[in-house]
Amino acid sequence: MIKEITKSQELLDRRKDAVANGVGVFNTATVKSAKGAIIIDADGRELIDFAGGIGVVNAGHCPEPVVAAIREQAGKYLHTSFNVVTYEPYIELCEELINILPHGKKTKAMLVSTGAEAVENAIKIARQATKRPAVICYTGAYHGRTMMAMTLTSKVSYKYDCGPFAPEVYRLPFPNVYRYKGDRDEATYVKDELKRLHESALNLVDIKSVAAIIVEPIQGEGGFNPIPQKYLEGLRAFCDEHGIMLIMDEVQSGFCRTGYWASWQHYGVEPDLSTYAKSMGSGLPIAAVVGRAEVMDAAASGSIGGTYIGSPVCCAASLATIKYMKDIDLNQKANEVGSTIMNRLKSLMQECPEIGDVRGIGAMIGIEFVKNGDPRQPDAETCAKIVKGCSENGLIILSAGTHKNIIRILSPLVITHEQLDKGMTIMENEIKKATRK
Repeated sequence: MIKEITKSQELLDRRKDAVANGVGVFNTATVKSAKGAIIIDADGRELIDFAGGIGVVNAGHCPEPVVAAIREQAGKYLHTSFNVVTYEPYIELCEELINILPHGKKTKAMLVSTGAEAVENAIKIARQATKRPAVICYTGAYHGRTMMAMTLTSKVSYKYDCGPFAPEVYRLPFPNVYRYKGDRDEATYVKDELKRLHESALNLVDIKSVAAIIVEPIQGEGGFNPIPQKYLEGLRAFCDEHGIMLIMDEVQSGFCRTGYWASWQHYGVEPDLSTYAKSMGSGLPIAAVVGRAEVMDAAASGSIGGTYIGSPVCCAASLATIKYMKDIDLNQKANEVGSTIMNRLKSLMQECPEIGDVRGIGAMIGIEFVKNGDPRQPDAETCAKIVKGCSENGLIILSAGTHKNIIRILSPLVITHEQLDKGMTIMENEIKKATRK
């Protein structure tokens, strides 16, 4: 008997024939339409979305006020380039970002199209502000796939045969408490890592040549690793001591994911510059660099930006997204969703010793799978089984981490209680199935 080929499989076959293999396939789901936290695939099958387009639809798929704003702006003008013809949506969005993400006494912002562009421009601004070339980043980091951003990105499998990379980039171990603290308590471990940070001025790079240190307060691709509070405080003090710009990459963790507009607000540690993208546009390509005005203004005219800096349609989408997030108090929803997920996963840990750790802030939550209860023995095989099993049962999830042994949950924050319960039940069942001896 010949098995009927589904429309989803036809679409995937067409993709294989037409699209370059280097474009990753993280999940084999397809889409015909999407709304809220639900995706309808090419065969009309309803899927619960726990991936959120890799953290892009915190406000849900196709929020009506955003779609309406896009339509309205598209009927006025699509593009003039802000460099050539000034338009209000760009300015209004910068004013809104300054309001919700204040940096110091006076803040300024600039817009680009992607998170990688935001990172590239933040580095250029920091270098011009300090007149220094070097940049320090961290293991486990992900900052994008353009040249400087890829250099800053840690995961080697994203970088095969792509060199040579940008010079004057130096890397420190990220203070991953679960994986590396060993027998030490967290306070001792963090103290040791701060000592390593200070020693980097002696054995890693001439500290007088360092323009910036860039860090994700909560690593995304690296495995949803929150930076310890005391380490971030110590990092801020270290940057102040040596005149270094502290850049916080909030591309995946920003715009309500952690219950704040940016995760640095959770920590109460203010950066000099910060970068945003993903959920600030509900799916349209829009990104930003926000920072202290005197730092932002250090960049020479024409040295930052590009042709598509802040598309007017994308600006309109972002403004509507932010307003919608405020109107429905999406930060509070993130805390509620995160609390529900965390409580259920903590309970599941008691049944499944293969779950080494459950961690996160707000609704940015990761589940790490290990062998023999050892943080140094990542279990990617189990993680892959869970992703596949969930996909077959109507739940879209993604893995993360250097070893792909971490399930990350990035569901739209507008998900209903019923949808969240159903999605969690599917995931719990697949975890039990994959870990059953």
